[in-house]
Amino acid sequence: MHVKVIPNVDAIRFGDRYSGELRLTDHHIIFIHPVTNQNSATPPPNTPKYRESYIAYPIISHCIFRPCPSISGRPSSIRIRGRDFSLINFLFLNETTAREAFDYIRTRTCRLGSIEKLYAFSYQPLKTEKPFNGWHLYDPRAEFRRQGISTKSVDRGWRVSLINKDYNFSPTYPGLLVVPSKISDNVIKYAGPYRSRARIPVLSYLHSLNNCSITRSSQPLVGFRGNRSIQDEKLVGACFSASATVEFNGLEAPTLDTAEPSPSSSQFDIRGSSLEGEATDTERLEDELNTGIEGNDDSQTGKRIYGAQQHNLIVDARPTINALAMQVVGKGSENMEYYPFAKKAYLNIDNIHVMRESLNTVIEAIKDGDISKLPPNRELLIKSNWLKHIRGVLDGSALIARQVGINHSHVLIHCSDGWDRTSQLSALSQLMLDPFYRTIDGFIILVEKDWLSFGHMFQQRSGPLGHEKWFIVERDAMAGSAMQPGESDGRAGEAFENAIAGARRFFHRSRNQDSSGDTDGDGPGSPPDENSQAKRSSEAPPVTETTRPNEISPVFHQFLDATWQLLRQHPTRFEFNERFLRRLLYHLYAGQYGTFLYNCEKQRIDARVHERTRSVWDYFLSRKPEFLNPDYDATVDDRQSGRERLLFPKLTDVRWWAQCFGRSDSEMNEYLDQAAAYEQRIGSYTLTPTESPSKNGSRSPQPPSSPKPPSLPTSRSVVTTTETIHDALTPGRENSMILKHSSSADTPGAFAINLVKLRDGVTGLDLSRGLFGGSEKGDHTKTPSRLRIQGEQEMADMPTHQAHQSFQHEREVESTPPKDPLDHSMASFGTG
Repeated sequence: MHVKVIPNVDAIRFGDRYSGELRLTDHHIIFIHPVTNQNSATPPPNTPKYRESYIAYPIISHCIFRPCPSISGRPSSIRIRGRDFSLINFLFLNETTAREAFDYIRTRTCRLGSIEKLYAFSYQPLKTEKPFNGWHLYDPRAEFRRQGISTKSVDRGWRVSLINKDYNFSPTYPGLLVVPSKISDNVIKYAGPYRSRARIPVLSYLHSLNNCSITRSSQPLVGFRGNRSIQDEKLVGACFSASATVEFNGLEAPTLDTAEPSPSSSQFDIRGSSLEGEATDTERLEDELNTGIEGNDDSQTGKRIYGAQQHNLIVDARPTINALAMQVVGKGSENMEYYPFAKKAYLNIDNIHVMRESLNTVIEAIKDGDISKLPPNRELLIKSNWLKHIRGVLDGSALIARQVGINHSHVLIHCSDGWDRTSQLSALSQLMLDPFYRTIDGFIILVEKDWLSFGHMFQQRSGPLGHEKWFIVERDAMAGSAMQPGESDGRAGEAFENAIAGARRFFHRSRNQDSSGDTDGDGPGSPPDENSQAKRSSEAPPVTETTRPNEISPVFHQFLDATWQLLRQHPTRFEFNERFLRRLLYHLYAGQYGTFLYNCEKQRIDARVHERTRSVWDYFLSRKPEFLNPDYDATVDDRQSGRERLLFPKLTDVRWWAQCFGRSDSEMNEYLDQAAAYEQRIGSYTLTPTESPSKNGSRSPQPPSSPKPPSLPTSRSVVTTTETIHDALTPGRENSMILKHSSSADTPGAFAINLVKLRDGVTGLDLSRGLFGGSEKGDHTKTPSRLRIQGEQEMADMPTHQAHQSFQHEREVESTPPKDPLDHSMASFGTG
């Protein structure tokens, strides 16, 4: 192993400066510095203790080199931002040495040429990890047997199909599929072409108490012509009727009309919290679903019998307008006229491009953590809408869990290709339904099943091979300009040029784009980035391994964040602790294990990762005591508050996962606490603007509306932004009404807004005709509406800003260095 040693290097983090030695290896940056204890009264020993900090190259998301000539009297610097929210600034005495270090880091981050050159393929496990084999933890047959599906047990309406055992039917699906017993492989074969990438509806979870199911798929290929598939309709119908084949022999559901309905605490908190004067939009949807429906009750006991059917639901995770826009490329959403046995709900969860920009805005808010101890920029935190997105995913997942666990109905989930938002909703709803998934072993199986096995594209979403555009040489420093830490990483003179370039790309895409703006960025129609490594490196990786920045998105990060929200709100219901989730996020990017390096089960088998790499679960299982929750209570008793089988989120209590972002809870959430306290103070006596006069002439106040956290200024629930609930679930509604009430239609993309403002600003100069196509008189007045629609559909993947500076991640303060030097990056700076 080649090691490049650079002495006399300073490192800055959170404004603190450390002097030490920098070592650059084939797979890590190692910073070694002496440990000093300023609070100790005893003199330091003659032989000082040293601490090592490791930074894995794949964790780097941004690296800025600022060369300074020796005559300037300032050190050259390399500023690194990690995708685990760590941030550090290295200072060098010699410009040449700094440049060599920068080139070394860049070469080993984004010029490897192949995933097989990552550390995972040469990593040798510690002795504590060798007894474990995380690759064998998930056995799909065993997991579905746990759910009650087995050839040796009673037929619960489902069977195992091997139609995809060689991955020819659907390359991105698992080799073993669970489908309705009454559906033959021949029907499945003909149903496949009707779903994007042949990702047909298959079982993900069967609720053992009532035999209701969660199935998942991709979008149907409806198109403008309104295509339909009899086989697909038959398959979905069979999924929704499977529980009718089972006799429950008098098994009864817990009574739902008691003083404390199950799950009492979470359900009561959502509906009865003083912070929420109205029912949430998802709850109103459920009210509509249940209105006028008589449950199947036992005539003798009056209790509801498990297996009683209410309303089956097809959940489309996308905004309505985006789903409709997919018809342009021959895709779309189900025509419910052909699925009369179910209702449909759009959850209005934005696509990967919106989520990426949301996280980039968070990065802008906390980016100066290496040079400053100042708190994050609260305006940018609010502007990011990150909490709104987390709340939306939780809201949709809770709807699914209630439909299955309380309303005894089946749910089919899909988005576009069925591997991003679908995985989030499926996994989180199961986490709410099944206590097994709240254990460490169960959570591992959940990730293996609903994320890895079902083909979430980890390689494309995380980009382990890096990208050249993430490495920047800040040449202004060479010109002698007085650039101070914390100033913009980009040259101000490039701002207008970048804007013009972005507009040019936009109009070019609007003419030539062969896929809709709501694609998850993972389809064949997504072109490689113009500055991709394939054009810059002579040793280019295969196209499937090339990092495409416009396809990177924090989808799995959002799932972990939402899981943390549930853990914080239900601290005794999870076996694992917060650090377990944080370390899992780190290893998503670190490249030390083979688990998250590929996009689907087939790719992992072809690469033989089971033989050539270690599983990330070896790391967690060999250190299991570190990740146990001391408050965990495994007891499940629906009669006791806090011990119910089902749990649900309190949407008004969604907060920043501060430890994940390397900040304290007070820094990230103080404004939320202040807003909640303020609402509580004024809520009891403040009148709303809407008042109606009573008969005696006085004005009677209306109930106050539910307060919104500052991070969710005027956001509506992810479910009901389509239209009124009754209209949303009524087949045959006019598309114009759907467009009118869709959040996507109401809220144009940021780029479209800026274009409209620019057009308005130059109208007086008569310059807008050529730029906006308003050659005819009055034509420019129609342009903004067109841009609003195009901005939502096509501009989602165009960044409105670049996060040029790094942000930090405070992982855990440890009094002693980690025994495993690869266990924690940035260990000497209080991480863990």
